[in-house]
Amino acid sequence: MFSTAIKSVHFTGIGGTAMASAAAAMLDKGFLVTGSDQNVYEPMASFLAAKKIPVLNGYDEKNLSHKPDLVVIGNAISRGNPEAEYCLDHRLRYCSLAALLAEFFIRGKRSLVVAGTHGKTTTTSLLTWVFEHNGHNPSYLIGGIPNNFTQGARFTDSEFFIIEGDEYDTAFFDKRSKFIHYLPEVAIVNNLEFDHADIFENLAAVKKTFSHFIRLVPRNGLLLGNGDDANLVPLLNVTHCPVKRFGLGAENAVQGFNLNFGPTATTFEIPSFKFHLNLVGELNVRNALAVIGAAKHCGLSNKQIQSAFDTFKGIKRRMEVKGIAGGVTVIDDFGHHPTAIRETMRALRIKYAKEKIWAIFEPRTNTTRRNVFQDELAASFVDADGVIVSQIARLELLAPEERLDPEKLMQQIGATGKPTAYLPDADAIVAHVAKHVQGGDVVVVFSNGGFGGIHGKLLARLGR
Repeated sequence: MFSTAIKSVHFTGIGGTAMASAAAAMLDKGFLVTGSDQNVYEPMASFLAAKKIPVLNGYDEKNLSHKPDLVVIGNAISRGNPEAEYCLDHRLRYCSLAALLAEFFIRGKRSLVVAGTHGKTTTTSLLTWVFEHNGHNPSYLIGGIPNNFTQGARFTDSEFFIIEGDEYDTAFFDKRSKFIHYLPEVAIVNNLEFDHADIFENLAAVKKTFSHFIRLVPRNGLLLGNGDDANLVPLLNVTHCPVKRFGLGAENAVQGFNLNFGPTATTFEIPSFKFHLNLVGELNVRNALAVIGAAKHCGLSNKQIQSAFDTFKGIKRRMEVKGIAGGVTVIDDFGHHPTAIRETMRALRIKYAKEKIWAIFEPRTNTTRRNVFQDELAASFVDADGVIVSQIARLELLAPEERLDPEKLMQQIGATGKPTAYLPDADAIVAHVAKHVQGGDVVVVFSNGGFGGIHGKLLARLGR
């Protein structure tokens, strides 16, 4: 498929961070690049314009009339899309972004892949910064924006490629998980839980795809797994490659102990070295332990790793303080799985030990809109002092027996004595918050979407 005959490449769905970055990198390699998308938003619109990559607005068969040698079809594209149908009708050569990355950017390099249900973006960002800070200039692809970098993806001539490995499926024509394509030398698996209810039937199906990923680690590579995770531990009993477990339990080879949680930082030790991390919470200690294991495998010293930790600035939308207005701190977090919410709330409780913390949650993923986590979702807010849930998105598209029950959710959370509210949208939530919060309180918003611009609206209203 990836022959020397390829001179021109078209990206269907070019507007995403990863697609746009790959398109620009293909242009730098000397390929003729075009692209199309329904809408291209900032910052990628300006990024593509600066690269002078022609971007066609909307999907149309005419966009492929020049018969490109290869069409890269984005993960969001489905059957019925005019360009996908044209590719199939005319037998054009096409592939997924994951396959393109593997063949043009990863193969032959040292690939460090970070997988798991939670913590992928933070761990990948921290690992990338450790290599960048120490002069390795790595290629990377991260599903978020690290504050130490200006963009979420970069392609260089470095021997290292660091990539966030998602278990979500690859494309409409390739239902394997994306991380199957990434040729891992080092595979980090942070944890394993049921998620993505739209493509995985149950936890066993998730375990199966992670086991396939683990099989790809070569005998001269390294599998780093969270030894504290009961779902993951059985998958770590392999003999085809070296395995190291990290975690807070005494049985783990890369072990953190003598933990000291402060309001803005954490210290922890591994044998013969004490680390200091400018992040809070057990979840971030485990993320850091995984990074240490991977970096040491690649030859970095404890002192080099700590030097990078000292200057790590975190990631947008991960416990990110958006501002303070009327004495109220407003925080944005991408958390949308019950475990991620619970662990983030635990970390925030450490950081804001004496403050009243209000949690606002938007159930919009294909999993949280369903009742598979009905009880777990209610329990995830145990460290919140008040909980507000927005109307569940597109609930009418689910069968009644599959839907999350918002009335039951409010009853479950309210049974603990916390004030609760189930409100239709961001504007209603802002009005409610303004009536109930006081100076010194903390408001954390959990959503993996834009949520109607709620952060700006909260700050503007609280400022009055």
